[in-house]
Amino acid sequence: MNISDVAKKTGLTSKAIRFYEEKGLVTPPLRGENGYRSYNPKHLEELTLLRQARQVGFTLEECRELVHLFNDPARHSADVKARTLQKIDEIDLHIQELLEMKTRLQALAENCPGDDTADCPIIDNLAGCCHHNTPAQR
Repeated sequence: MNISDVAKKTGLTSKAIRFYEEKGLVTPPLRGENGYRSYNPKHLEELTLLRQARQVGFTLEECRELVHLFNDPARHSADVKARTLQKIDEIDLHIQELLEMKTRLQALAENCPGDDTADCPIIDNLAGCCHHNTPAQR
């Protein structure tokens, strides 16, 4: 199989496939005398694993570990589960941080008149200052 066939079957671009190879995330494909890469079904599985792992938030290094586990017949599902649960914890933390950011932005937006004046409590708050007259000072 050539790289364009693999790209179609995995949903990755040829550029992404070359990138993953360059980073050593997948088993290097064999090369023919013409220098073209030749892929087998194992490469498809590794690349599909990478694509899907990236879609659920695993980093490149974490993907490297998952591919290693995928290729290790002596792996323990407990290792894969532990990594997955750790990723869930990281996502939960990120969701909490995003909700806090949203709450702060909503409060800032509620305090802004949103009119044609230059006074903007959002800018003042984000800049950590209040160099414009506040409504109480007018």
